[in-house]
Formats: sequence, structure tokens, C-alpha cells
Amino acid sequence: MSFFSFGQSAEIDVVLTDAETRKKAEHKTEDGKKDKYFLFYDGETVAGKVNVTLKNPGKRLEHQGIKIEFVGQIELYYDRGNHHEFVSLVKDLARPGELTQSQTFDFEFTHVEKPYESYTGQNVKLRYFLRATVSRRLNDISKEMDIVVHTLSTYPELNSSIKMEVGIEDCLHIEFEYNKSKYHLKDVIVGKIYFLLVRIKIKHMEIDIIKRETTGTGPSVYHENDTIAKYEIMDGAPVRGESIPIRLFLAGYEMTPTMRDINKKFSVRYYLNLVLIDEEERRYFKQQEITLWRKGDVVRKSMSSQATIGAQRFEGSKSSVSSMLDLKCRA
Repeated sequence: MSFFSFGQSAEIDVVLTDAETRKKAEHKTEDGKKDKYFLFYDGETVAGKVNVTLKNPGKRLEHQGIKIEFVGQIELYYDRGNHHEFVSLVKDLARPGELTQSQTFDFEFTHVEKPYESYTGQNVKLRYFLRATVSRRLNDISKEMDIVVHTLSTYPELNSSIKMEVGIEDCLHIEFEYNKSKYHLKDVIVGKIYFLLVRIKIKHMEIDIIKRETTGTGPSVYHENDTIAKYEIMDGAPVRGESIPIRLFLAGYEMTPTMRDINKKFSVRYYLNLVLIDEEERRYFKQQEITLWRKGDVVRKSMSSQATIGAQRFEGSKSSVSSMLDLKCRA
């Protein structure tokens, strides 16, 4: 308590009704560490209790009202002063008055819409949290509790394969094929690479998975590329007519579903990057976007039916790509 007795004279604790049975999920914080948070899905009810404990029993606590909020917000790191709220629900727990003893208040937010996946990136954070507040004339007493939200998708109705021909005129001609263009987070990328013409000496070839985070709009757009995985296809010179199979397991990597134009604030996209390096250390590369989604057909038994209803159907599809394109060269 401060010298002028303006310190907090009560403590607030938020406890979920199903805290003992609800699953937790790991989520990265801003400093790169991982913590576990209660896991929710779109459409699930968020309910619990707010415990207000007086630090000095017997001493009255005057307040201007007690409330709890459920908030979904986006914070852009270059604009930290502005929090963009896309979900904001409020429940009043007590009218203005006074507390003479510790008290517990029940709350329930029914079938809460949680349209986006929780995300912590290089330049942006999307979070959901409960905030309980005892309003006072001079200094409010508040407590926040973060939760994690996962968005679920059903299997894409259209999932075309990716077929591309890439090359350097009269020097290199390669065909590569991936079995599909949309993958769930535990999926396996299966493909093949065919060498039709090889007149340059290639010594190394790999496929990278690149995450591209885009924030802002117009002239204030920021792009952050992060190489999630590197998969060595070959180490040595290929010959004409050779084919190389690809099997890349995604389960071992930390990735989110593809996030497109989230609340018109940011996007997260994933690319397969084919890289060739010749004996003179020149790098040739070609990128192809893939779509990642969170599989929703295997759900824990205790998950309520409302969350299953809230699972989002995957929208949009891209036809297979089949064209002759030049490989870009990095000297």
C-alpha cells in the first residue's frame, strides 16, 4: 500500500468453471518463450467466477462498479498505443457500492464468437483475454487472464495438386509436382522433381518452408520472412531424366494456419521455396504459396458440440498451376 493509501486494497482472481478439465495449449509470448493457456474454439461459452479478496478484512472497499470483459484485440508493435478490438463483451457483476467482505461473482459469456486464431508474430499480436475490474474513483483494480483460440477447418472441397515447369533457357528444365496445395498442420508434403534438361553444374538443392508475415496497409506495409524448415533434396549433380521424391513432414514445425487479411490488419502466408545452387555459388529459386489449415475432424471428447458447430469451413481454392516460368537467380 502506498504512503497515501492509494494502493490496491483487494486482489482479483479469475477462475474458469471448467478449469480442471479444459485442455491447455502452448503459445509463444512476445519474448519468444512458451506458456500454456486454456484452449477455446469459436462458438464455445466462456464461464467462470471472479473472486474479489479484501486485503484488510473488516475494512470497507468503496467501488464504482465491478465488471468483467471478454476482449479479442490486435496489437501492431509499431503502433502500440492503439489496440484494435474486434470482440468486446462486458458483463456487469455489481453496481456501485461497497464491499465489507471478500466476495465471488459468477459470469458467463454464451457462445462467444472467436473468429481468428491467436497469434504472436514479429510485428503483430492477436490475443483474447478476460479482464475483471473493480472500478474506483482514483485507481481501478483489475486482473487479466489470457486464453488461446484455435480455428478449425473442415477438409477443403477442392485441393488441386501443384504442377510447375521451371527453367533457364537452354540450360535447365525442371518439372516439380506436389500432391496438393492445401495441407493441415500435421500433414505430409509429397512430391517429385524431374530433371528434363541439365546443362549447368548443380551441386545442391533444397526446399524451404517460408512464413511471410505482412502488417499494415498502403505505404506502411511491413514484410517479415522467416524460414521455418529446410529440406535437402540432393547433394550432388543431377543428370537428365533423373527424378527425386519428396516427403516433408509438417508436424515437427511450429506453424499456424494461413491467415489472410485478418481484420484488415495483417496476413500470415506460407510458401514452398525451391532452391538450387550451382558450383559457382549462384542461387536459383522459385516460390509457390501453399495453404495451411488446422484439422477439425479429430476433436477431444470433452469438447462441446457448440465448438464443433463453430468450426470454420475452409473457403476458396486455387487451381493447379502449370506453366513454364523462369527460375530467379541470386548471384
